[in-house]
Amino acid sequence: MSEPELRRLRTSDAPDVLAAFVAASDMARQGAVTDAQGALAYVERLTEAAGPHLAFAVVHHERVVGVVGVTVDIGNRNGWFWYWMHARFRGRGWTSRAAATVADWALTQGGLHRLELGHRVNNPASGAVARAAGFVQEGLERSKLLIDGERLDVVAYSRLPSDPAPSVPRLSMLD
Repeated sequence: MSEPELRRLRTSDAPDVLAAFVAASDMARQGAVTDAQGALAYVERLTEAAGPHLAFAVVHHERVVGVVGVTVDIGNRNGWFWYWMHARFRGRGWTSRAAATVADWALTQGGLHRLELGHRVNNPASGAVARAAGFVQEGLERSKLLIDGERLDVVAYSRLPSDPAPSVPRLSMLD
């Protein structure tokens, strides 16, 4: 099995993004992508030059199988960190490795001082990715989200440049 690599997300990646979104119902929490037009709009929003997003594609055999992103708050040098992986490629450790790589970049070359993320308590896999990527749990946001009529807690994490480096191997970053 070859190693995935990271590069900036491109509008030409929209078909692969659509494939990931239609592969698993849980992807609906990442955005409203149900057709080619929606996938292109999603990618265009994430790649807009003047926009707040820095989105990196996880590429395997020239196909996008995941995305790791940071939504930047320039004034505070903070970023909201997020990630997703195509259902067929989950469980391989690639999301953790990609997240650690992008977080390293964001806290050095990206000029950010703090990264934040949160995950629903009923999504322990996302918490495992956060911890493997060097994020430190800060607390619990009680009853934060309303999903299908049920209030869910969110576990909050952050990563600072002074935090211990994660032990997972990093991915190669192409651009």
